Amino acid sequence: MSAARNVTSIVLRAGLRDLSRNRWIALFAAGLFVVTQGLFWFGGTGPQVMLSLLNIMLLVVPLVSLVFGTMHVYGSREFVELLLAQPVPRGRLFTGLYLGLALPLAAAFLAGAVAPFALHLGAGATAGGVLMLAFSGVALTFAFTAIATWLALVAEDRLKGVGASLGIWLAATVIYDGIVLAVAASFAAYPLEKPMLGFMLANPVDLARVLVLTRLDSSALMGYTGALFQHSFGTLLGAVIGMSALALWCAGPLVLASRKFRVRDF
Repeated sequence: MSAARNVTSIVLRAGLRDLSRNRWIALFAAGLFVVTQGLFWFGGTGPQVMLSLLNIMLLVVPLVSLVFGTMHVYGSREFVELLLAQPVPRGRLFTGLYLGLALPLAAAFLAGAVAPFALHLGAGATAGGVLMLAFSGVALTFAFTAIATWLALVAEDRLKGVGASLGIWLAATVIYDGIVLAVAASFAAYPLEKPMLGFMLANPVDLARVLVLTRLDSSALMGYTGALFQHSFGTLLGAVIGMSALALWCAGPLVLASRKFRVRDF
């Protein structure tokens, strides 16, 4: 058991050491930091900055997690093959590889998007809002990194894997809103509360958006699914359900990726 834990810790430390020096992750964190600071510098209050940053987060975090995660898994194949030549447990190896990828991306998000709020404590942002923004960003990072890992393990061809990642990003951030609007307009005469709530729970990006907006009391910006969600569950129950659903979005793709890693012939 101690040997298995050593495999996880060794692989995790190697991943953290490698990605902590990666210039793309540094640029990701620096870009978010500059944007957030710029929003404060141009006179934005805490809620205004958080609202603007939310729109950026919902687009950028899934994109970076999917594309960077997919490319990193493809680039790590030789390292994985070398380790699998040794008598190491695949499950522990996968855990180290995944955390070594997801943790630096989550840390970059927190450093770039959340840390500036600590420098502007008097700007009006509530602690609950900042914590929900941090939770949502980290959850999206872990969820889409798990999806990227699964895609890279399923698709042998690097181009197909990256293309599938971009397709999932478009579906979750762009196409999804069009589908919701089309369904709401086409079936307006029917009770759509439960189907629309199902739509929202099926998209982690929409879940994160609604969770943060509930902390900002921006009901006018929640859209159709967000308004239904707040009306059906209220603030406290809705937060618990939404956070639980986001946690499942982290766990589900991770289980699929882990199973694929265990049976894959490298």
